[in-house]
Amino acid sequence: MTPGTLESYLLVGAALFVLGLVGFLTRRNMIIMFLSAEMMLQGVAINLVAFAKFRGDLGGQVLVMFIHTVAACEAAIALALILLLFKRGKSLDVSLWQDLREADQDPIEDEGTPPEPPKPAEFQHLTPAGAEPAKKEAEKVSHA
Repeated sequence: MTPGTLESYLLVGAALFVLGLVGFLTRRNMIIMFLSAEMMLQGVAINLVAFAKFRGDLGGQVLVMFIHTVAACEAAIALALILLLFKRGKSLDVSLWQDLREADQDPIEDEGTPPEPPKPAEFQHLTPAGAEPAKKEAEKVSHA
């Protein structure tokens, strides 16, 4: 069995990256989105290793080790985030997490589900502080 050429490794890496990109942009499930991001990282890793083998140095392989370290950290954070958001909202659909956005951004509207109306803010009412308000004329007459 003969080893593949540089072009074949680059084509496999590019195919993995493109499949991951398509999966990330088209899916709404958070788990699928994170797996697609991992697939894109693996495509880049294959390309780096192929270039390192072609050039005869270890630079690309060292970068792949850093990529795998970052991917492991990303997987741990993603798992914690997915568990937290699923426990909070009982779904992993990304469109349901618009309440996590900043207040000044417009929500993304989906044709399938109408957006929920915002809930009015409820604040506790405290008694007024400071000087006692002036009493009415009728109260002054009744006390006299």
